[in-house]
Amino acid sequence: MQDDIDAHPPLSTQTPDTRPTAAEKVRTFPQTPGVYLMKDDKGNVIYVGKAKNLRSRAGSYFLKEAAINLRTAELVKHIRDIDFLDAESEVDALLKENRLIKDIRPRFNKDLKDGKSYPYLQIRVREEFPRVEITRTPRRRGVRLYGPFTSVKSLKAAVNVLQRVLQFRTCTLPIKSSEDRWRWFRPCLLASIRQCTAPCNLRVSRDDYRRQIKKLILILEGKKSKLLRRMERDMKAASAGLQFEKAGRIRDEMAALEKLDLRGDAKNDDQPEVFPLDPKKGLLGLRKVLGLAKTPRSIEGFDIAHLSGKETVASLVSFLDGLPFKDYYRRFKIKTVEGVDDFASMREVIFRRFKRLHDEDSVFPDIILIDGGKGQLSAAMDAFKALGIEPPTLISLAKQEEEIFRPGVSESIKLSRHSAALRLLQYVRDEAHRFAQHYHHTLRKKKMTE
Repeated sequence: MQDDIDAHPPLSTQTPDTRPTAAEKVRTFPQTPGVYLMKDDKGNVIYVGKAKNLRSRAGSYFLKEAAINLRTAELVKHIRDIDFLDAESEVDALLKENRLIKDIRPRFNKDLKDGKSYPYLQIRVREEFPRVEITRTPRRRGVRLYGPFTSVKSLKAAVNVLQRVLQFRTCTLPIKSSEDRWRWFRPCLLASIRQCTAPCNLRVSRDDYRRQIKKLILILEGKKSKLLRRMERDMKAASAGLQFEKAGRIRDEMAALEKLDLRGDAKNDDQPEVFPLDPKKGLLGLRKVLGLAKTPRSIEGFDIAHLSGKETVASLVSFLDGLPFKDYYRRFKIKTVEGVDDFASMREVIFRRFKRLHDEDSVFPDIILIDGGKGQLSAAMDAFKALGIEPPTLISLAKQEEEIFRPGVSESIKLSRHSAALRLLQYVRDEAHRFAQHYHHTLRKKKMTE
């Protein structure tokens, strides 16, 4: 009898895994925009995706159709867990997905690993006959910029529709009406099929062509309802006349135009990797803006990251002469703060960082940049007061309006969106945010593996 008991231990000593499966977990996801992260049995993120509706999109991977679909079958076989991050909009989700893929480099994501960014629509308004182009490396000056867009395929389809209606040029020719050679230039096929007014042959005046571009700008800025109503009438007429192929084409064109709404604001939703930055110009700008005695060389940026108040961490990124100096990057686990309290977390990390530098008699950075507004900045100042140390130049950058705050100064500094000084601060802030998120995911992965 004793042998039987030893051979079959009581049920109370067994510890079956009662965690929900990925398919069960996804049913608890919100029906809002966000980013989902697929994980394997070791907790590694193997795929990152964006969604307008997290529950619906992420849940589609656990339907029978996904298991037999050639594109997803291999991925589905490896999914053991799933997580998500909220986003304010579908475009915000797109940008988060972009950054996470480049940071984590999941094995089943291919499109964005190579540094590719999302497309923009660019109108070169300073040219005499402005060209319209789709680009992943937009210019900062001399253009009207729209995007980033969620799909280059949808953007190309929409531009083709708009070009048929407004007949603008998409070529790269350096057309100038003052040069006689253009009077003898042979236009391309687009002029023959009436998709371009052929400014390359001076068939349209400068003023008339610019009126075409103004109409395009109105449509891109949300006034396309009149065009859509006209297209709907044409579609119904084609259908009534049994021209079903034509009606279907118009329907697809309308869908492409509707998808133009799936884009960010080029002013507020920049992808930091697509706009070139002049570090030297940015540092000189900071000296002027902040009233510094000499041009700064070193900047340290701080950010806090957490998910529902769990695994709160902080990041420190270091920039030297306007460029990342990764040897000096640091990561912190928040130790003294319970729950979600970004102010207290910022106070802790600043205290720990600069107490160590002070104790070791190390050199402080020229500028300390805090990600956040007045609250985060005050928390950082409290840390320096507790240490009894006079801080170097200490500022914060608030995301919403990109305002720069300084201790003891009620008015914020608002710089032009094109300012090299602001671009440099945004680069530091965004890198601190990326590094904090990366550390946060590392901890979550480690916890899942354990």
